Amino acid sequence: MPSEVYFKSVSDEASRNIALSKILERLPVFQKNSIVAIKITVGDENSRLHINPKLVAMVVEKVKSQSAKPFIFDTNVIYKGKRMNAVDHLNLAYEKGFSPKDIGAPFIIADGLSGLDGREFQVDYKHIKKVKIPSFVGVVDNLIVLSHITGHILSSYAGAIKNVGMGMSCRSGKQIQHSSVKPKIISKKCVMCGACINICPVNAISQKEEKAFIDSKVCVGCGECLCACLYDAVAVNWKEDIDVFCERMAEYAFVILSKFKNKFFINFAFDITKECDCIATANEPKICQDLGILASGDILAVEKATVDLLNKNEDIFLKAQKSNSYLGQLNYAGKISLGNLEYELIQL
Repeated sequence: MPSEVYFKSVSDEASRNIALSKILERLPVFQKNSIVAIKITVGDENSRLHINPKLVAMVVEKVKSQSAKPFIFDTNVIYKGKRMNAVDHLNLAYEKGFSPKDIGAPFIIADGLSGLDGREFQVDYKHIKKVKIPSFVGVVDNLIVLSHITGHILSSYAGAIKNVGMGMSCRSGKQIQHSSVKPKIISKKCVMCGACINICPVNAISQKEEKAFIDSKVCVGCGECLCACLYDAVAVNWKEDIDVFCERMAEYAFVILSKFKNKFFINFAFDITKECDCIATANEPKICQDLGILASGDILAVEKATVDLLNKNEDIFLKAQKSNSYLGQLNYAGKISLGNLEYELIQL
């Protein structure tokens, strides 16, 4: 049976509020006094086309009108920038208008100061055997995912699956999704603080010539050292097979979403750039005309509907990135029952 996907087109910036209001009429009714987690990303320092905080505030207000208790969250990233730790990440968010005063709800960095805080679950998937995710996952029943649609340097498309699979994992989980190659120490950046040695669960790190050293024969590739290092001295190998990368994201998303009872996904398909909000700058050109806002309780259905509508005349992501690897991700997500590839589009 097809999953319902709601769609409201936009013609200009002024129509975005109206479109979101229509979409929010389909928001699930949350239990009174229940906590509702709302996933967003504020984008990197130079990003300007991420979801407008005023739209996020509309979602918050709708949830509060049901007498539920919303909070906004994101997790730390593994590349260099202002989102590597919670202090800089929150300061950046507030600078961009995502303060509690602006959006009407608390904003937390769900994996702690340096991306280390979370719970580990053993799984048995094709690529992923364990996940590490923020500790509130599995405790809070309700999740709303707000995703800005963009291109992506690896998957060629970034939407709700990336926002959940990558965006809701701890930093070590991000490392595992990006690379099966074990990390190594960048000697010139290492200050020999000992944090990585203390955190390593298998004692694979020691001091060698006044620098930290990772024994690759002992290392299990968990990525905990990446989280513990505050000096960007642990290197991540980004050269992973793209299809494997996409499938790992889908597997992570499946595990995370299985921990929530009530889920709703909203895709903002406008201001679409070649690169994701982690890379895109204020001057990043758009790769297509604005489409609108889509939403569903089914993450895969809303993703499939989004790309189908955007690619009505041509595959804009293939054209921009010279790759359509995201199609493999959607198909794989269907195989592992992340959601339904069949949908009924309901225009509002």
